[in-house]
This record gives sequence, structure tokens and C-alpha cells, in this order.
Amino acid sequence: MEIGTARDAERLLAPCFAGAEAEKLAILHLDGDRRAIAVDERPSCDLPLRAIVRAALEREAAGLIVAHNHPSGDPTPSPEDIEATRALAEVAARLGIQLHDHLIFAGGECTSFRALGLL
Repeated sequence: MEIGTARDAERLLAPCFAGAEAEKLAILHLDGDRRAIAVDERPSCDLPLRAIVRAALEREAAGLIVAHNHPSGDPTPSPEDIEATRALAEVAARLGIQLHDHLIFAGGECTSFRALGLL
């Protein structure tokens, strides 16, 4: 499946968060044509930079989209979300991997960092 827009990623990743009562993280690995290679799910929303980049390199991913949920129902990125996302984008870019977006699912809505100008 080609992921051309945030809506494409939202449709693919939304099931990862269906019914989730605690924060969790999903990482979508993309090839050079922005086709989905794999989705990793983690039981917390921490962005473990090394683990994420290692998995991307193992899959020979050219890009990533990360997503997490806010059980509070507010899809607004926190300062910590923004800081962690920028750090991941920087580390990934050094290794030739593009962080295309970071999505936050909450309260039936989805927020895109790219659409907000945060990436």
C-alpha cells in the first residue's frame, strides 16, 4: 500500500489504537516509493530512538511515520512530543531515513505534525 498522504497513514494505523486505554506507539516503515513495509507496535509512547532507527535499518526502510495515541482525548502535541519527534527526525536523517510524519490519535481525531508545520 502506498502512503501518499497523512490520511493514508491514518487509515492504515488507526486500527493499532482502536480501544487502547493506555498510550502506545506504532511505527510505519516505508520503502523509497512510500509503500508500507511493516508496522511495529510498542506498549508505550516513548520514542526509543535507537530501537526505531535500528528496526528501520534492518528493514532497509527509506522513511518512517510514527504515531501514538493520547487517551486523554486531546490530539494536541505536547512539548515532549514535539521535542522527541524532532530528535528522531534528526537522528534518522543522519542515516538517510526520512521521518515523513508523526500522527497523534485521540478522541476520534488524528493530528499530523507535518500538517501543523512541526516537521
